[in-house]
Amino acid sequence: MNREKIEECYKWDLSSIFSSREDLYEEMNQVKEKITEFDNYKDIQYDEDSLYEVLKLYMEVSRRISKLEVYVSLLCDEDTSINKNRELKEEVDNLSSEFIKRTYFIEPNILKLDKEEVDKLIDKNEKLEEYKRYIDKMFRYKEHTLSDSEEKLLAELSKTFGNNYETYELMKDSDMVFPNFVVDYEDYELDNSKYSIYIEDDNREVRKAAFEDMYETFKQYKNVYGNLITANIKEEVAISRIKKYKSALEAAMYHDELDTRIYDNLIATINERMNVLHKYYELKKKVLGVSELHLYDVYANLINEDRKEYDFESSKETVLEALSILGEEYTSIVKKGIQDRWIDVYPNKGKRTGGYSSGSYDTNPYVLLNYQDKYDDMSTLAHELGHSMHSYYTRHNNPYQYGHYSIFVAEVASTVNELILAKHVIKNSNNKNEKMFILNRLMELFRATIYRQTMFAEFEKKIYQMIEEDKPVSADILSDEYYKLNEIYFGKEVYIDDYIRYEWERIPHFYYNFYVYKYATGLSAACYIVNGLLDGTIKKEDYISFLKCGDSKSPLESLKLAGVDLSKPEVVEKATEMFAETIHEFEELYFS
Repeated sequence: MNREKIEECYKWDLSSIFSSREDLYEEMNQVKEKITEFDNYKDIQYDEDSLYEVLKLYMEVSRRISKLEVYVSLLCDEDTSINKNRELKEEVDNLSSEFIKRTYFIEPNILKLDKEEVDKLIDKNEKLEEYKRYIDKMFRYKEHTLSDSEEKLLAELSKTFGNNYETYELMKDSDMVFPNFVVDYEDYELDNSKYSIYIEDDNREVRKAAFEDMYETFKQYKNVYGNLITANIKEEVAISRIKKYKSALEAAMYHDELDTRIYDNLIATINERMNVLHKYYELKKKVLGVSELHLYDVYANLINEDRKEYDFESSKETVLEALSILGEEYTSIVKKGIQDRWIDVYPNKGKRTGGYSSGSYDTNPYVLLNYQDKYDDMSTLAHELGHSMHSYYTRHNNPYQYGHYSIFVAEVASTVNELILAKHVIKNSNNKNEKMFILNRLMELFRATIYRQTMFAEFEKKIYQMIEEDKPVSADILSDEYYKLNEIYFGKEVYIDDYIRYEWERIPHFYYNFYVYKYATGLSAACYIVNGLLDGTIKKEDYISFLKCGDSKSPLESLKLAGVDLSKPEVVEKATEMFAETIHEFEELYFS
């Protein structure tokens, strides 16, 4: 469908950002002029006034550039084929690069001062108080900051870092050739994207053929991928040592102000609660009616989606009804957001695929959808509105420097909404198949996000430790370690096909340096909050306080406002309990 044929009420309104191209270019020109002012602060010794002035200027320009970046990005995503929008985006990107070049000196110059000196400057100028946490976070890195010459050298070397991942992506997506396979006289073309479809196919033979051909192909490249991943890890380990961190794990978690015990507690707690996952596989074996559950069976859907349509108009009402648990203020903002056209609803020719929430401090928190009247589309609507409301509350209750939130908590608010919606629909539905379909979706969410991501996190930690201890790491060692973990996580209910030992080659997140655990902790926190909201142990006002917090506190401290303490195992335990309850609820419906 061409975008012109979609009604205006179903398209986001970007005119509230810039009403015309002329306004946009005027702002760009003003920002260009503003950037030159940083030269006045490059070679000076900061006092209480100049420190405040340079920080204020930095925040002002950063804020304005962010607004420009969001606008052109949203504009491009409406129709990716429009060249003039891409050219406009490139102009803004160049402006952003110039800003970075002109301001590189600010943080190093501040860090040249003693922390006590800076604290005295803050005491002398009360206006600096609003930057105190910002400066404190900066000084956290002082002991991990090298000399100017060393930092410059590392910056030059870093230009070659990341090549392992780029090579990995090229290999996986461009150079690898997978064999086609035939099932019941039908040809199937295999590649990485189609594999995710085939592995959920109702036909077991399709799943088996796709699984075996996929990993037989990866087996042939194991040494190349083994070299790439170990080289990538060695880079991260080397940088962490140069920067004086105790480990690469500590370095990765330092940015989010987290202790490595959070990571270790997650793995330990999940290993203690493995029986819940094994119960799920026991159920899957029964429902699929197989004598032996193989790894190519674990993604098969237990219930297919029925033909019920979830049109956007009725879905937004359902979402609002579900979210009423969060209070009148919350839902009134969502309603206003829908009326003010935050949401770009339907797919059109050239539109970016998928869904997301995006915005800046001075824009609405926009939502991109590609709505096609399925339950998953309604769930995505709730999910992305969760992100948008988190952004809305954060930006309306903090100055710019704290008007954002850590990636560590980014998925909490969105998943809270997703879970609230699912529970609401199940509770109010009279359609048995609909209930089972949503319960199946939830079980897969727990399996894939809590347990699978924790398995990845455990594998990642093992390999990093081996390299940090200077132990040999080959493709075969990687494969053996991965196979052992699969044996633990899948348990006795699943036949551990030998091909699974090569699955680590397919996982791009192993190049993201201890990222995957955040999926598990995020969902765990969301489960804890939803349980608390439903049983009254968490007040909606406390949850809203978390949404308002932004970066004014550390991620862990912000979550504590909502009653979530991730340093304790009970948060992850509660998520596994919700998984167990979901399994039980599905069983009762399916076998009734």
